Amino acid sequence: MDKLIETEGEVTPAVLEVMNGTDNPRLREVMASLITHLHAFLREVRPTEQEYEFGLSVLNSIGQATNESNNEAVLYADILGASTLIDLINNDGMQGETMSALLGPFYRGQAPNYEYGDSIARCEMEGTPLTLEGRVIGLGGQPLANAMIDVWQASPRGMYENQDPDQDDYNLRGIFHTDAQGRYLIRTVKPAGYPVPMHTPAGDLLRAQNRSPYRPAHVHFIVSAPEHKTLITQIFSDSMDNLLSDVVFGVKPQITGELVEKGDGSFTCAYDFVLKPGNPSFPVPPISGKAQ
Repeated sequence: MDKLIETEGEVTPAVLEVMNGTDNPRLREVMASLITHLHAFLREVRPTEQEYEFGLSVLNSIGQATNESNNEAVLYADILGASTLIDLINNDGMQGETMSALLGPFYRGQAPNYEYGDSIARCEMEGTPLTLEGRVIGLGGQPLANAMIDVWQASPRGMYENQDPDQDDYNLRGIFHTDAQGRYLIRTVKPAGYPVPMHTPAGDLLRAQNRSPYRPAHVHFIVSAPEHKTLITQIFSDSMDNLLSDVVFGVKPQITGELVEKGDGSFTCAYDFVLKPGNPSFPVPPISGKAQ
């Protein structure tokens, strides 16, 4: 800076100028864009000093609400549509691979390993049995043997096990591997749709916006194989109204599944996951433990 700031129009150029010495070119690009858009937003909205203080308090509350069983930053980004936008920026499905979906705030990692056809229900619970089956294949239809499938879901009451003291640790979470033909078979129970946590800053925002807090019924998957890009996705099955009103904007037509009822009252859902070539990578789990 070669002069002191006197007017609001001089603030943005001054901040951008002092960041020009950033050695990392990507950091320089990202921060220059962030400052430009952030300052433009402030000039457009023209917050009062009290509104600015409130905004900063919301940022603080997001951090304060984050712990080993709740990641408020991920949840807030989800309900603002930012997570789905990032997902689509990086995964457009244009090569014929299965469409991805946001990770969500409830992935823990380190799930127990199961054998083909095992059940991930680790404790007794009321619910309708559900069998998930299909294949993991490449773009050309070739089966991907020993592909890893990391699966997790909410219970028939609409709660993940980290939220529910009545569920065993890692209930309805598990890791499977495909057989030589690329097939998988997972036994579980039908999940229910559920509201995202409403006792946190994200819930405060949803109430202020008169928005539905609900997610449609779904099962989460991370599917990976050597020399293929890791797929993070969800398979949905619910009414169209519930699909359209997903609070995190995560439903896509390609990742809705059909539940078929069997004669004994149980259901099956068949779905083939298609992976495209790439380097496997894995997300950092947003949470690590159960609520106390």
